[in-house]
Amino acid sequence: MVRLIDENGLRIDGRRPDQLRPIKMEAGVLEKSDGSAYIEVGGTRIYAAVFGPREVHPKHLELPDRAVLNCRYHMASFSVDERKPLGMTRREIELSKVLREALETVVFLEEFPRMMIDVFVEVVQADGGTRTAGITAASLALADAGIPMADMVAATAVGKVDGVIVLDINEAEDKYGQADMPVAMAPRLGSIVLLQLNGMMTTEEIEKGLDMAGNAIKHIQQLQIEALRRRYHIEAGGEEV
Repeated sequence: MVRLIDENGLRIDGRRPDQLRPIKMEAGVLEKSDGSAYIEVGGTRIYAAVFGPREVHPKHLELPDRAVLNCRYHMASFSVDERKPLGMTRREIELSKVLREALETVVFLEEFPRMMIDVFVEVVQADGGTRTAGITAASLALADAGIPMADMVAATAVGKVDGVIVLDINEAEDKYGQADMPVAMAPRLGSIVLLQLNGMMTTEEIEKGLDMAGNAIKHIQQLQIEALRRRYHIEAGGEEV
């Protein structure tokens, strides 16, 4: 048995149940891409890059009425404690699909018929919450690329640890906790674009977790906006755009 919450109600890393890990975001970090972002959430570190809109290759994949959103989620072999095999695993293929489906809800794909937008998410260090941090970084990279969206998507994960509902679970809590519920939202639209649950939670616990995630996601989106402001404030020679 691993005790993850002590007698004072503090988690293994010293946080309260409703507290996020430290988050750092930057936009425009990769020169060779049309848009890019970097995010740190605790010990998790992720880069995201966007290319396009551009022509579809091979051509038979193009759609006459909208763009193809191609997403690739990948974990570097050195990103985890036990070196992962090279190439795409089944989990990475699944999370690439999750990433695409979350972003498709906000991107105006109909503005670019017969075109393709590529989104690459590379996890260079994993400490829990990689799918939610990856979605957040990918959305920021799309905004940096100037891709029109109804809203930026932000995400976090809620978990159940030692019978307590906690926010933004880390790797130890994910491994030894009782449940993990990743949540992604478009806050300004008031919509949930991703909701998954691994483990067991009651209806009341799910509702409490969604409330915690919703409040946290509003804060995370504000960090996305601030990253964009810093990016274009610098490029404009000190004058905000």
